[in-house]
Amino acid sequence: MRGRLFLLSFLSGLLLTAAWPSWGFAPVLFVAFVPLLMVQHTVQLDNRLRARHLFVYAYLTFLTWNLLTTWWVKNASMGGAAMAILANALLMTLVFLVYHKIRLFLPQRFSAFTFIAIWIAFEFLHLDWDLTWPWLTLGNAFAENYKLIQWYEYTGIFGGSAWVLALNILLFELLTYRHTTLRPVKKKILYIGSIAALVIVPITVSLIIFYTIDLDPPGKQKLDIVIVQPNIDPYKEKFNSDFRVQLKKILELATSKTDEKTDYVVMPETALVEDLWENNIKNTVSLHALRDFVFRFPDLKIVTGASTYRVYAGNETPSATARKFTSSPEFYDAYNTALQIDRDTAHLQIYHKSKLVPGVEKMPFPRLFKPLEKFAIDLGGSSGSLGVQEERTVFFSPDKKAGIAPVICYESVYGEYVGEYLHNGADFIFIITNDGWWGNSPGYRQHLLYGRLRAIETRKGIARSANTGISCFIDVRGEISQATAWWQPAVIRGTLESLPGSTFYTRHGDYIGRIALWSSLACLLLAIVRSARIRFKKA
Repeated sequence: MRGRLFLLSFLSGLLLTAAWPSWGFAPVLFVAFVPLLMVQHTVQLDNRLRARHLFVYAYLTFLTWNLLTTWWVKNASMGGAAMAILANALLMTLVFLVYHKIRLFLPQRFSAFTFIAIWIAFEFLHLDWDLTWPWLTLGNAFAENYKLIQWYEYTGIFGGSAWVLALNILLFELLTYRHTTLRPVKKKILYIGSIAALVIVPITVSLIIFYTIDLDPPGKQKLDIVIVQPNIDPYKEKFNSDFRVQLKKILELATSKTDEKTDYVVMPETALVEDLWENNIKNTVSLHALRDFVFRFPDLKIVTGASTYRVYAGNETPSATARKFTSSPEFYDAYNTALQIDRDTAHLQIYHKSKLVPGVEKMPFPRLFKPLEKFAIDLGGSSGSLGVQEERTVFFSPDKKAGIAPVICYESVYGEYVGEYLHNGADFIFIITNDGWWGNSPGYRQHLLYGRLRAIETRKGIARSANTGISCFIDVRGEISQATAWWQPAVIRGTLESLPGSTFYTRHGDYIGRIALWSSLACLLLAIVRSARIRFKKA
């Protein structure tokens, strides 16, 4: 029997993997948890099996899924990959064990609701703590099947997670149903009808939205955009060669497409690798060159990534991420930064990346692991944890007619986080990234596809500039255009459009995650109370 349970657990891991972009088929998720739920059901009924056995089976499922889906992280950091894969699988296993324990003490009719609430609560909490890694949030899997999830503008990705979990539970209940009434056929018909409706209705609604959405409403905004993909090897060139040579290459690419009608040139994450100290950034070679380029065209603005630093004045309190100079008592912070360069020479707009990759751009739990911080690998040319900022800075054009959300790399995986830019006045989203760290792997393709979800959630056009690819435009329905080749220098030009106003999801954020969190806490409390009553009666 235990061999069968191992096979079922491994099958769930393979099905979860087979659903994931960029080569998977997302609807496989609708059945992926069923084998593992059968394992849990067997453990619950068999007095010979305990929670520790379920731990082993569940860990096999989630380790298989994490390993086969996100193995490519090792190309950037072997240590980061090990932490992400092993720890994430462990967290998922513990969440599944919590569901198992709670289910033992709750009525059967609460089973489906409990599983959905607990899993989504985990995904929600996984968005905002030191080990945040929401790459495998279930709702992300539909990024390639974007025509099926246009309703994300109301629910965000947690709507997709709830869809997946509900279908798995219903199918599991159908397969394990043992009739206790005189009308078992009607019960099975109810299950089958519910499954069919839960598949057909969301897809139908999505297709109706996709084909009927008004793409030319009053107040629609447009921008003429040039996107640069310099293709500078992050391992061999970017931080080891002359920054002037790199800057020249980027500007030559931009020049080939830019003219008097161009509104923005978008350059990738860490495009500028000169030592840019923000205390005196306007006097640097890179800023002078970019300003000279801007003044060649009447309405041009440049949004670019950069590695920047800031020295703390004597009366300032250094942040928790500040580093001390080896040869002076002063402190400084290092940042992964976005800049907007325009005709306003008196003011430079700056944003510091604030959703950092755990174990790569920051050391998790700094009070505990502060001595190990120097071993964190910053994908930007320095070691140690990077500085962050509290607010989402929006880059406004000098005439205030356009607001740009400068989303840096990993930040584009967070729906509500991107929505904060829109609350602050953003009309368009620029994703600047450097996915070359992951090599030619599923990683950069998954990251590209996740950008589609932000376009659907917000109905804002996205310009994506990736150092080594893939750069592209993403429209308000999630359709990708002018996608560049991987690991090739490129420059593209197009019109970026955004719909006016804000979507339900933009206004309310991850409300499904919050509902799930409070619901799971209520289920946990109820299970504790019922468990205590059972023990009291036995006593």
